[in-house]
Amino acid sequence: MGAGTSAGADAAEEPVGGGADEPVAEGDGDAAPSTSRRFPTVTQDTARPEGGGRAAPGDAPAPARQWPLLTVLGATGLGLLIVGLDPFDEAFRYGTILIGVALITGAILRRVMPSVGMLAVRSRFTDMVTYGLLGVVIVLLSLMTQPKPWLEIPFLEDVVHSTVP
Repeated sequence: MGAGTSAGADAAEEPVGGGADEPVAEGDGDAAPSTSRRFPTVTQDTARPEGGGRAAPGDAPAPARQWPLLTVLGATGLGLLIVGLDPFDEAFRYGTILIGVALITGAILRRVMPSVGMLAVRSRFTDMVTYGLLGVVIVLLSLMTQPKPWLEIPFLEDVVHSTVP
C-alpha cells in the first residue's frame, strides 16, 4: 500500500470537526464545532479573489450581477465580430483597437470598483496589470499595423525587420 493510498484512507475516516485530539462542544449540538490548528487533509473550498463579490445586489438578475464582466466580454466580442466580418476599410484596425480598449476598461473597472464579480480572477493588482498591459499592447500593435500605420515607432520597426528574414 503506497503513501498516497494510506493518507486518502485516513482522510476519509477522520471526521471534519471534533476529531480524537479536538475538544467536542457539549450542549444541544447547535454550537459550531471547534477548529483544529492542523491544515485540512482535503480542501473544502477556495477563497474568492479580492473584489470577487457581486457587482449588484443579490436579488438582481444574474446578468446584472455580472455587468462588469459582460461589458468587457461584449466589447471584445464586438471587436472580434468587426475583425471577422471586415465590413469596411481598416475594420481590422478598429476591431483590434476595440478589443484593447475593452481590456483597458476591465483594468479600470477592477481598480475603481470594490466588487466586479467574475471579472476578478486574482488579486486586484495582478488583474489590473494583466488587463491593462495586454490592452495597451493590443492597441499599440493595432496602431502600428501595416499598411499605412497610424503610429510609427522606429526602434520597433528595426526589431521586427531584424527578426523577420
